[in-house]
Amino acid sequence: MGGRRGRRGAILAGAVAGAALVSGIGLWATDSRPFRDSYCWGAWEQNSGAAFLGDDGLAKSGSERSATESAPPSAGRHHASCTVTVTSTVPDDDSAEPLSFKEQVTVEYGPVPARAEDHRAWIARYFDGSGARLPDGLDGLVAGDRAMLVLPEACDVDGRPSAVTIRSGSTGDGHLGKVTMPFTIGTRSAVTRMLLDAANTGMRKAGCAPEKPLRTTSPFVTVPGDAESARSPLCRIPGVTLDLGRGYGYRQQVGVVDERLQTCSVVWRARGLPDEPAAQYVMAAEPRLVTLFEGLPEGVGNGLVRTECDGRRTVFYANLGSGLKGAGRPDDRKVFTHFTESVSRRIGCGTGEGA
Repeated sequence: MGGRRGRRGAILAGAVAGAALVSGIGLWATDSRPFRDSYCWGAWEQNSGAAFLGDDGLAKSGSERSATESAPPSAGRHHASCTVTVTSTVPDDDSAEPLSFKEQVTVEYGPVPARAEDHRAWIARYFDGSGARLPDGLDGLVAGDRAMLVLPEACDVDGRPSAVTIRSGSTGDGHLGKVTMPFTIGTRSAVTRMLLDAANTGMRKAGCAPEKPLRTTSPFVTVPGDAESARSPLCRIPGVTLDLGRGYGYRQQVGVVDERLQTCSVVWRARGLPDEPAAQYVMAAEPRLVTLFEGLPEGVGNGLVRTECDGRRTVFYANLGSGLKGAGRPDDRKVFTHFTESVSRRIGCGTGEGA
């Protein structure tokens, strides 16, 4: 009797194990939990939308995906970051050493930088003219290689707004040395999904999430065109004139142009180096976007003017990189004034000289 029970138990155990194995194979084949890789505190999963996270991201020879992350956000930990990296190698016809490539996507959670220099660099990166406005009332911008979302006021830290940002970077390393290359994470819709997944996860862990997760279903209304050679007037605005010299390496991007936001940026492009922000002009009239400029010195000479338009707080902003400071014609202040006056007329809003 005991032997019969033992045989039955062995058969049952084997059946269960077989079912589990089949089930596991099924889970793996369909890329479902628990075998799907997750990244950045569980915000992103393998094959969850963007090409970078899917099989296409590992299409190059010898590709591997890995991630490094800080501790997640919390009520007492306001800064967090995570980087997902794909490395690959290909043979080099001119060398015995293969060419190596690295593609990275970094997400950061936390308040905007406090130091003015870091603050301006942050604005330059995420108010770039390549970004389209997020739809469905979300306060932020998204492009194929970067994105930014301002979080609700409940997530503010010491009066500074918090944001979630995404940016990409790519390098190739061979016998000619390391070269920086453009890298697109995915479509704007795919990058937006990554941005919102990271934001919802970060807010939950920090204890400031809204009752309903942030979502978007509407298409992008304003999609910036391709970058074009920088020429005067910049931003397609008369009087926004900079002396660019020969200007062969300068490219400009005219971005969002609507009643609540206007962006235009100029970059200097050189082989093997990341695009250097060279000039930027912004008008923002969305309340949460306006808060991103708080803490910076005001006044025309500082490139920051605040006003009200139909009761809305509105910011006009300009920032010239070191290579173009003093390049305004007739001068930088007058160029900024031309920008504010032209945009003010367009949106039906008066501006003053500022403090």
